Amino acid sequence: MFQAVAFYKYVQIEEPDVFAIRHLKYCKRLGITGRILIADEGINGQLSGTRAQCEQYISDLLANPLFVGTDFKIHDEEKPAFQKIHVRYKPEIVNSGLKDIREIDPSIETGTHLSAEDFKKLKDRDDVLVLDVRSNYEHLIGKFKNAKTLDMENFREFPEKLAELEEYKDKTIITYCTGGIKCEKASALLLKRGFKDVYQLDGGILKYGMEGRGEDFEGKCYVFDGRITVDVNSVNPSIITKCIHCGETSARYVNCSNELCNDQIILCEKCGWEWEGACKESCKEAHLSKRAYDGTGYYAKPFAQGRGEKMALDERE
Repeated sequence: MFQAVAFYKYVQIEEPDVFAIRHLKYCKRLGITGRILIADEGINGQLSGTRAQCEQYISDLLANPLFVGTDFKIHDEEKPAFQKIHVRYKPEIVNSGLKDIREIDPSIETGTHLSAEDFKKLKDRDDVLVLDVRSNYEHLIGKFKNAKTLDMENFREFPEKLAELEEYKDKTIITYCTGGIKCEKASALLLKRGFKDVYQLDGGILKYGMEGRGEDFEGKCYVFDGRITVDVNSVNPSIITKCIHCGETSARYVNCSNELCNDQIILCEKCGWEWEGACKESCKEAHLSKRAYDGTGYYAKPFAQGRGEKMALDERE
């Protein structure tokens, strides 16, 4: 039995570049896999390992006074969610798109956290706007019923989208994302720009699925590892996406088999075989760059160099 673990903590880290080097050595000794970002403003990670490895990692991290109170979203899995371990230093653990990243500090001011139950009570009120702060490829596969989505290829575009939200300044705004980390910055920026009543779903979609059984979350939740998507809703589940070729309802989110394309697409199982995992005819005929389709649409080694991996490193929760 393996586990997939997602976590973050906004906290000032001294010499984060040095911390990242040491943390990578520690992770290799422990034997876990995953991606962890370290910045002056904190830590952001997704990791995978055996139950014993993950429990040891969590115990060791919480033993560091900097990371006391870190919330971990843990899912049991049949196989590892990652193949390698990457620990990197970055200027931010989530790219905010701000010219001056010091404009906001989520460790000091951010939107009020809402539990799953409190979120359920508020989300359908007329004076409440539920705001999805994730990117297009994330909310394509799943989102909360009646939530407002933004046309963004990357979270760094969020500051540019604030003008579209001006009409909602008199409403209560509840932001949500996959695991909570983007909401910390989104809600902090909303407050900084004059929005008064700002909340965020504590722990994001993943924690809501664990504590609130995912009620009224439509579709699946995009995650930044080899699973691609996970089920969230065990109350009133639904699928909101269709196969790009035949139009049949499907939630199979795969990478195009053409390595030079590598776009993530909705592709039903039948069309997957018929189109050899390709998103269009030119990709299907690209014999020199087309990877062998095995029915999964996941290509571990080439994927690490393609668009999907780049999104994962830039946009991870």
